[in-house]
Amino acid sequence: MPLAYVGLGSNLNHRLENLNKAISLIEQNSNISLLKRSSVYQTEPVGPKDQPDFLNMALEVETTLSPFELLTFLQEVEEKMGRKREGKWGPRNIDLDLLLFEDQVIDSVEMNLPHPQMHLRKFVLVPMAEIAKDKIHPVLKKTMAELLEELRQDSKVELFRN
Repeated sequence: MPLAYVGLGSNLNHRLENLNKAISLIEQNSNISLLKRSSVYQTEPVGPKDQPDFLNMALEVETTLSPFELLTFLQEVEEKMGRKREGKWGPRNIDLDLLLFEDQVIDSVEMNLPHPQMHLRKFVLVPMAEIAKDKIHPVLKKTMAELLEELRQDSKVELFRN
């Protein structure tokens, strides 16, 4: 079955509960098997700084869904959890991003794979390097560990301890 990687984030209400609920909903889909989950990291927001810090993590899943079906399902989970899309990079109770799907490269109105900003975001690369350090970015041809090492971003990404 194809491997896919999903980024999760939350900075509103009960952030850790939001992440755990999203994982539970993902696991309920019989077409998806959770293989790995990263640790949870507390991270500074990208964009407007006048919002709470995020909790972020990444998942490695196996799925029989196509990339488009998986993205649609992730958006349905966000909707089920009450996600409101208000402003770019604003606060949110849950954010589910399809980061990678096998080595597929897709550039369409509906989807961009790999996620177009993942290599620029420490809050994505730290959890990805934890669970898939040798996974190669299909466009940049570098591993997650190499991309993280090269990243010059100094944003705060700390292991979350509750």
